[in-house]
Amino acid sequence: MNQDKIGKFIAERRKEKNMTQEQLAEKMGVTDKTISRWENGKTMPDYSLLKDLCNELDISVNEFLSGEKIENGKYINCAEENLIILTKQIEKRKKILKIIQKILLISVCVLFVFNIIFNSIYGDNWDKSNILYMTYIIMSINFAIAVIMSFLNFDNKH
Repeated sequence: MNQDKIGKFIAERRKEKNMTQEQLAEKMGVTDKTISRWENGKTMPDYSLLKDLCNELDISVNEFLSGEKIENGKYINCAEENLIILTKQIEKRKKILKIIQKILLISVCVLFVFNIIFNSIYGDNWDKSNILYMTYIIMSINFAIAVIMSFLNFDNKH
């Protein structure tokens, strides 16, 4: 998926339909600045708006993801290419989340070890609350990532 190409395609289709950014924005329930960001390739439409946007522009979701009109003979091929691209993006995000989770887990272990070391050296004569708070915060973030990963079914094997 080429975000710039998709943005240009949105602009092209909007102009072919003789709509302004403001008119399209009103139909989509967003601002004209949002439409401008889509058309400039700075952001992508939210997936909840994708079907309605495609309907307004008289294109298929597959054409939207390709950033161009698709001839009938190429439709299946483009759909497969888009599916492969989306799958790669999901896998990349999955790997990033797993790396973040591992880093956070290691951080919790390091803070736990520091807590044990400082307790054995200084006993009750040091302020251990900062390390404990950091441990709780990192554990909470780690838990949140685990919940997000399970919610998005990243770990399900089909």
